[in-house]
Amino acid sequence: MLEHITKLIHTFLECAQNIGLIIIALASIFAIGHEVWLMIMNQQVALADLLLMFIYLEVLAMVAIYLESGKMPIRIPLYIAIVALARYLILDMKSMSAWQLVGVSASAFLLAITVLIIRYGHLRFPYDKDKSNDL
Repeated sequence: MLEHITKLIHTFLECAQNIGLIIIALASIFAIGHEVWLMIMNQQVALADLLLMFIYLEVLAMVAIYLESGKMPIRIPLYIAIVALARYLILDMKSMSAWQLVGVSASAFLLAITVLIIRYGHLRFPYDKDKSNDL
């Protein structure tokens, strides 16, 4: 009986998770369309617009990888964070103090170092065959 309830709860959570992922994917697609529409209406494309679209595409890639493998790749959110910080620097650089610039830049640098460490660790100390290779 307990095993049946556990299986039912697990199935419910998987369905809720998939619904959430579909909502995230649809929202990202809508956001990309909205951004393209704004670029067409403004008749210009700025670097900040392209970086924002890149963030949306990375979110879509993360959802696709998760749906395909059932595993969350840790590097993709780090890439998204790096691009978001770069976009923030580009948009607000003029209004930032020197210390804010250093802080945001250092944060992006630390995230990049984190990606390198994770990648090195993955190559140097690979997971067993039965464990995730996507992290």
